[in-house]
Amino acid sequence: MTSTPLPTRERILQAAGKLFHGEGIRAVSVDAVAATAGVTKRTLYYHFRSKDDLIAAYLETRDQPNLLLFQRWFAESKGDVADKLQGIFHNLARSARHPKWKGCGFQRTSVELFNLPGHPAILAGRTHKKRIEDWLCAVFDADGAGKDGRELARQIMLLLEGAFAVVLLHRDAAYMDTAGEAAATLVRAARAPRG
Repeated sequence: MTSTPLPTRERILQAAGKLFHGEGIRAVSVDAVAATAGVTKRTLYYHFRSKDDLIAAYLETRDQPNLLLFQRWFAESKGDVADKLQGIFHNLARSARHPKWKGCGFQRTSVELFNLPGHPAILAGRTHKKRIEDWLCAVFDADGAGKDGRELARQIMLLLEGAFAVVLLHRDAAYMDTAGEAAATLVRAARAPRG
């Protein structure tokens, strides 16, 4: 049985994703993406107006799968909300122990484009991170965090982003587990009765 070839746009995005993830967005040329996708540069530019648009489209393809993965890890973890949140960090630590792990693509892209705050890829990254924060806020609100749900979601986002950065820097996934413990502590403290 033969497989159906991917549409051209999808082939380009797949090639770009592989190259951007492996080498970084600045190190990869449009020529390299076109060659890897098996298309001409003209064909690539037919589907994407610029390399900037291609980078943003690559990140946009990662948005929902990453969010769904976090939600799946949360749902599959046993225990209360704090335990389930810690389960996300545990799974991230497990991923970070893989030799091919390269951190968060959204975060790595934002570092490469730090001086271009209006870049479409920065906007795609911001949208993705906000979507995760909003999901966490909804989880905490449903669990009874009350008006502190947004603040708690922001604190967890700081732990997530910090853990991504420190694990990538030190190549030590234990930092992700430590961040998960801190996240669980914050959630439990938010749920504790105030007296």
